[in-house]
Parts: sequence; C-alpha cells; structure tokens
Amino acid sequence: MTHQTTAFDGGPDAGLFSPVRAGTPVEETVSETAWLQAMLDAEAALARAQAKLGTVPAPAARAITRAARAERFDPRALAVQARETANPVVGLVRALTEAVAAEDPQAAEYVHRGSTSQDVLDTGTMLMCRRALELILADLNRTAAALAELAGRHRETVMAGRTLALHAVPTTFGLKAAGWRQLVLDAAARIGAARRALPVSLGGAAGTLAGYLEFAGPQADAMTPQEYQERLVDAFAAETGLARPALPWHALRTPVADTATALAFTTGALGKLAADVQVLARTEIAEVAEPAVAGRGSSSAMPHKRNPVLSTLIRSAALQVPLLTAGLTQCLVTEDERSAGVWHAEWLLLREALRLAGGAARTATELAEGLTPDPHRMLHNLGLTGSQVVSERLAALLAPRIGRARAKDLLARASLIADQQRLPLLEVLSTLPEVTAHHTVEELGHLLDPTAYVGGAPALTARALANSPSRTTPAFTSTCAV
Repeated sequence: MTHQTTAFDGGPDAGLFSPVRAGTPVEETVSETAWLQAMLDAEAALARAQAKLGTVPAPAARAITRAARAERFDPRALAVQARETANPVVGLVRALTEAVAAEDPQAAEYVHRGSTSQDVLDTGTMLMCRRALELILADLNRTAAALAELAGRHRETVMAGRTLALHAVPTTFGLKAAGWRQLVLDAAARIGAARRALPVSLGGAAGTLAGYLEFAGPQADAMTPQEYQERLVDAFAAETGLARPALPWHALRTPVADTATALAFTTGALGKLAADVQVLARTEIAEVAEPAVAGRGSSSAMPHKRNPVLSTLIRSAALQVPLLTAGLTQCLVTEDERSAGVWHAEWLLLREALRLAGGAARTATELAEGLTPDPHRMLHNLGLTGSQVVSERLAALLAPRIGRARAKDLLARASLIADQQRLPLLEVLSTLPEVTAHHTVEELGHLLDPTAYVGGAPALTARALANSPSRTTPAFTSTCAV
C-alpha cells in the first residue's frame, strides 16, 4: 500500500490543536498581521515623536504614518527575508522605506531614523501585549461579575466541603463561588498592573541612544544630549500610550517576564475554577452543570454524553502557560547589551501565552455566566455519609467533658461502626453512654444536621462580595497626530 503525503504549505495557524483560543478575539489581536501592524505603529510613533522635537520634518512623519499599514506588506516575504537577519524588522524597514519613497522620496530618508530593530520589535510587542491584555482584563471583569452573582444567590446553599477528595465539613456554594471570584480578581489586578507598566523600547544599537542623538541634527542643538534623549523618550511614550522605562531594556527583560507571570497566574486562577467544575460535574456528583448548548460536549462514540468542554479548554491552557512562562523568565538570563538568541526565543513563547490566556479568559466568561448549580443534588450528596460530615462539631462539644483525644477517638469509632453496619451516625451515638450523658437524642439530631454547621461561610461570602474593586481604566486611545 502506498501512502500519499501532502507538503506543508506554510499556511496560517488555524488553531486546530489549540481550540481554547480558536475564534476568540485574542487570536486576531496577536495574529502575525496584528503584530506587524504594531511594529509599524511603533515606526510611525517614533517618527511623530521626532517631529515633535523638530528632528524629523512634520510632512515626513505624516508620510511615514500613512504608509505604516500592514495590508501593504507581505508577512510571508518578510518572514523568509528574516532568515538572513534573524528578525523581521530589517526587511520591514526596507519595505516601509520603499512604500514611503513611492509617495514622498524625501520623507523616506527619515524612516527608522537613528533606531534599531529591537526598539521597533519590542515596542511593537508591548503595543500588541497591551491590546491583548485589555481583552483579557475585560473578560476577567465579566467572569468576576458572574461569579459574584452566583456567590450572592447561593450564599446559604449548603454543600459538602471536600478535602483530599473526600467529604470534610459542610460549606456553601456561595463561599466556593466567592473563592473563584477572588482568584479572578487577583488575576485582574496582576493583568492590570502588567498592562500599565508596559514600556516603549528606545535604546538604539547598544542601549545608549547614540544613534538617536547623532541623527538629531542641528534642530536639537538648543538642547543638551541628555535633554534631547529625555524629551524623545517622553514623546515616544506619549505617542504610543506606553509607559516610560527607567532605562533602555534591550537586555533587561522585566516587561516580558512580568507579563508572562501575570498570564501564568491568570490561567492558574481560571484553572482552579475549571478543575472544581470538572469535579462537581461528574456523573456521580452532578452538583453543577456547564451551560447547555446544542451540540457542545458531544462524544464521537457515545450519544448520551455532554462533556464539560469549557472547563476542559480552560484547564488545558492552565497547564500550558506556566511552561511558556518558565521559558520567558529564563530569558532574563541574557548576555551583553543585546542577545544573540535569547531575545529571539521570546517571541513565539509570549505570543502563545497571550493566545492561551486570552482564550481561557474568554471561555471562562461563558462558563461563569452559564454555570448551573443544583442545590437539591448538593443536599442529597451532603447526606451520603449520614451526618459524619459534622462529627467535628460534636467532638468539639464533647472535648471539655471527656477530653479532646477521647472525644475524637469516640467519634472516629462511631463513624466506623456507622459505615460498617450502614447505620445513621445518630443511631450509633444514641447508644453510647458517654454521649447520651451530655446530650439528648433530640439535641444530637440538631447537632448532626449538616445544614446547621456551615460556620462563617455566609458571612465570609458577604464580606468577599463587599470587596468590589473599581474597574481598570479604559483602554488607551491615541489621538496623536503631527
């Protein structure tokens, strides 16, 4: 038998094996075209910043801005050319210069003036990150709002708490949902902080800004070199809406590492939600269900199944992003003033981390907004151990009378007998003189009621919901023009 093979054509990444981000807004935001546009935005912003300082003619800056449109360039051709230069910016600058020259030959002289590839790519990357983080932040806020509603509605819905996979003591679904929400809020805080800190990159060939100073020309003679570079960095930051870095960061990769760790925390936080939903949605537990959508969760072999697809997608991202983050934080260990290989290793790792985190965040909104708890099933499951889930309570009450160790041992043996003889714990305890000497059967019945032993769960939930942090500031919108 012969097998036909099809040559790989180098086509776009359709997301076939990454369904968590397939079709979500983050895909377009971090696509190659979007990243290319972000680098062009950086080139245009640099020209406008230099024009503000009088070192680039204003008409030239306008011509560069008009030409800096991604649809005018071929990403595949730039990618192939990058094999000769190890990054795509060299070919992009050449193509942008040609595009500007076609409209204004004199303006072409001011493209990429005094700059270097890493300034453009890093600034473009920060712009792309900001746009992706804005999407993630919006989805985290949506998820937190949905979880707040669930927590409030089920503040007193009693369910079994589980530790080490087994029933522990009762809790409430409201407290569980409030815990999910708190993690989401923690993630939103980290994403917001990372977004606000994203800086422009302006360092020149080796982080000294020498090229920018050299190409400033006579227009900058009225300023000292230090004044010029300070004003240039400020103007560039203003044009892009990014933060002003303390130093050029070609080899100081804090912005990338911080973004990566925020993404890892975010997917981990959402992964906790997903893991809990998967457990609670098990057939034998069935305390929650994912939102029902026709066709979703179907099995290729078993028609009866409705698999927890949303939580599965989220969990898949939560398991991948920390690995990508490990690679990105490893890139802090770079050499010299610019790296030969470490910088280059960041690009796809960061892009994939953004895609996975963005996909997980969007998926989490749908999960949280459509999650359906089943209080009746929770109550049913709570009774599976015949009140043993509240043995802690009775042990605590007996301890002052018969001693802590004796009380614990007594309740442990009573629970074992109840299991072995398939009896209610109340029936076993009512035969023990050490218990009945201190509590009537009626009192024992009340003390062994699981719904009456949730501690401070309702109050904790209410306190958590009172913590309503203000929404992050809206997305930056540039109105800068020359």
